[in-house]
Amino acid sequence: MRKYLFLLTSVAIAAPVAAQDAPLTEEERYEQECQLYDCNAEPRRELAGIEPVRVVDLPRRLITVTATGTPIEVEDTGQAVTIIARAEIEAVQGADIARILRRAPGVTLSRNGGPGSFTGARIRGAQAEQTLVLVDGVRVGDPAAPSGGFDFGTLLPGTIAEIDLLRGSNSTIWGSEAIGGVMAIRTRAETGLTGSAEYGSRDSFTGTLAGGVEGDAGFIGLAGGYFTTDGFSAAEAGTEADGFEQFALSARGTAFLSNSIEAFASARYAEGDLDIDGFPAPAFTLNDTDEFQETRQYSASLGLSRDTGPLYVQARYSFADTERSNFNPAFGTAPGFTSDGHSDRVDLRGEWRPIGPVLLAFGGEAEWTSLETNFTARQTTRIAGAYAQAGIEFGAVSGHLGVRHDDHARFGGATSFGADISYELADDLRLRASVGEGFKAPTLFQLFSDFGNETLRPEKSTGFDLGLAWKDRSQPFHAGITAFRRDSEDLIDFVSCFGVTGGICVGRPFGTYDNVERARSQGVEVEAGAALGPARVRLAYAYVDSEDRTAGSATQGNALARRPRHAATLSGDWPLAETGRLTPTLGFDVRYVSDSFDDAFNTVPLDDYLLLDLRAELALNDLGGEKPLVLFGRIENVTGQDYQTAAGYAQPGTGVFGGVRFGF
Repeated sequence: MRKYLFLLTSVAIAAPVAAQDAPLTEEERYEQECQLYDCNAEPRRELAGIEPVRVVDLPRRLITVTATGTPIEVEDTGQAVTIIARAEIEAVQGADIARILRRAPGVTLSRNGGPGSFTGARIRGAQAEQTLVLVDGVRVGDPAAPSGGFDFGTLLPGTIAEIDLLRGSNSTIWGSEAIGGVMAIRTRAETGLTGSAEYGSRDSFTGTLAGGVEGDAGFIGLAGGYFTTDGFSAAEAGTEADGFEQFALSARGTAFLSNSIEAFASARYAEGDLDIDGFPAPAFTLNDTDEFQETRQYSASLGLSRDTGPLYVQARYSFADTERSNFNPAFGTAPGFTSDGHSDRVDLRGEWRPIGPVLLAFGGEAEWTSLETNFTARQTTRIAGAYAQAGIEFGAVSGHLGVRHDDHARFGGATSFGADISYELADDLRLRASVGEGFKAPTLFQLFSDFGNETLRPEKSTGFDLGLAWKDRSQPFHAGITAFRRDSEDLIDFVSCFGVTGGICVGRPFGTYDNVERARSQGVEVEAGAALGPARVRLAYAYVDSEDRTAGSATQGNALARRPRHAATLSGDWPLAETGRLTPTLGFDVRYVSDSFDDAFNTVPLDDYLLLDLRAELALNDLGGEKPLVLFGRIENVTGQDYQTAAGYAQPGTGVFGGVRFGF
């Protein structure tokens, strides 16, 4: 039977390997790492991203696909990458994706209410819609949304195996949307059967199941999740609870057609029903209403890959569709607003190693997107691009230099450059540097809606970062510091036409979109972890200074909206001594976010806040299965902190939750 690639990932439980006095043999080391990282949890052919690749040896480093489009070790890129794996997701507990994403440095979140409400993730001060999000290699941004971004409120952590996050502009590899960064999410695909169930405050219930079978012919797996909660009032001024219910199902499969050729497929379906608050008359301020929103998401991909050793090539077709319907019973049973955003995409990616340490990554893709609402007739556009990136991995040095060109049916061409280098100064200590350009095509809504402007140009950015990294997140001790800056121009914003009848406002009495803004974000990120005896702690911190640099505007020099300067998460896990068949673990998460403003004019403040979550687990060992039965519980927002991430929208108070995980 062939050997399979398996990615050893970071966990929030201390590594007993660090406590050994004598050097371990390779077999002993592998055995202990498997106890920590659960070597049977994933098919060993699968990687942390978009494609399966065959290799000979089990790697002991983290693998990323966000840096070059094909799998490489994190240490071989000069770009800033954070990988959060399944073990850490389980340690955090719960159905709130925000509690997981905030463990990555440089990431801040804003949400219009409780779990399920619109959730935007800003990376290094970029707009939430300026991050490219992929699920199993499929772009999942909503083409019908005004800014075309992805709503993280529609994503259940229970179906996720891994989050691979690149922080910084990288349109050289990924094309449009990759201004703030790239987030590749891999859904679960594991042999056997695992599951969990949790119940807690606000009548909240979460259930997940994941399983699959693997053989010489291939692998197929399914993962599903269900979440429901009575919630609380999304409006800070309201009293009526706004509930949320979501179901998600994902599937992945691989067929081994020969020693070098594989076919692969994936699919995802998610549906959610969310109670929302609005702006009722006569005050027209945010308050309780009976409005609700239904969301349906579909995505799938199908492809082939061939790996001959020196040459790896993968071809894929994928599609994604997001349907939304908003209802206000005060105006009848028919939806007041409906939208359908759809994309079809074909792409080819590859890597060629002609001689020794030299490599060439290459690729091309074409995407067709469409938008349709009950106010806007169906509109379509097309974008196609190709890239080439030369690289070298020789001794202590790894570097890449690439160029890309895209052609858009509306605005013409866009060219992007990027380069990075990683140099090992000493054992496990690397100097990293990168420069990357990014662009984001105008959305269909910005081009063709009632507020549209067909003359829009793409948003553009140039980003730099320089840092030091000691080891990586998969190891008991690691640390890194990165300084960064990103300059953006031609940013698209809504322009009011109130009282204006000429120029761009002709025929647009309510306003339109235009390329009017410039911005700069700069700062420092720190990421560290340490095994202190049996305990393990992690820190993620970022200082981000984001400034509006739009010349001559009333907001020039202001801080960008919803961009706190300081954001830090400190987490820890302490496995207590095993008692009989019981292994208890205690954990905590502390999140601090400094104050910011909710508006571009810096007149609506958002106060700083400090959140404390406490966690506990009790593993029941030796019950006859390969995996222990785990009882877990947590208290979220222990101190009952009253805070907002978007003005007027409430956030959860203290909550108590408990559940069980099992596996066969």
